[in-house]
Amino acid sequence: MAGRFITLEGGEGTGKSTQIKRLKAALETKGLTVLATREPGGSPGAEQIRSLMVEGEPGRWDAITETLLVYAARADHVARTIGPALLAGTWVISDRFSDSTFAYQGVGRGVPRETIRRIDSAVLDDFAPDLTLVLDLDVQLGLKRAMARGASENRFEKFGLEFHEKLRQAFLDIARRYPDRCRVIDAGGSEDEVSEAILAAVSRRFDL
Repeated sequence: MAGRFITLEGGEGTGKSTQIKRLKAALETKGLTVLATREPGGSPGAEQIRSLMVEGEPGRWDAITETLLVYAARADHVARTIGPALLAGTWVISDRFSDSTFAYQGVGRGVPRETIRRIDSAVLDDFAPDLTLVLDLDVQLGLKRAMARGASENRFEKFGLEFHEKLRQAFLDIARRYPDRCRVIDAGGSEDEVSEAILAAVSRRFDL
């Protein structure tokens, strides 16, 4: 039996990393084999590209170069990590996937949607998640959480409040465009409350 591919999406500081760990543990208690991964990254080559994208100043790359970098990383990630895991029957949970490119590089940085769609089609050949959970949170609260981490991977956090407001609306728009695939999760509650909402959405989608 092939595995299932679940992605968590959302702006900075929405708690995706924490919730992926919790979801992985919850699914494993049901006897499933689960792999947690992330983008950009998730394979050795993609992790090298990640450092180019998430460190440094906002102006380090123009928008189209940034888009091509993320799809180079994604191609390697799918070929070396996600694809083999799914074929082996493993469930894969990824912190971000293509939706983040449509939000960050598309709506946020102005790359035309059709341009990204054509690149996406060429790289992924219509491969998409089975379920996408969009974690929605007040932008100022999310940025406050993200800044509190004090991590070096903070390039996108420096883009400013207006950019991040655009991202929030972009993710909500994606959820409206793809209602069969996407579920919006209120990320403003406690970690336990958010975890419960996520597990409920996953359980309904896959009849667990």
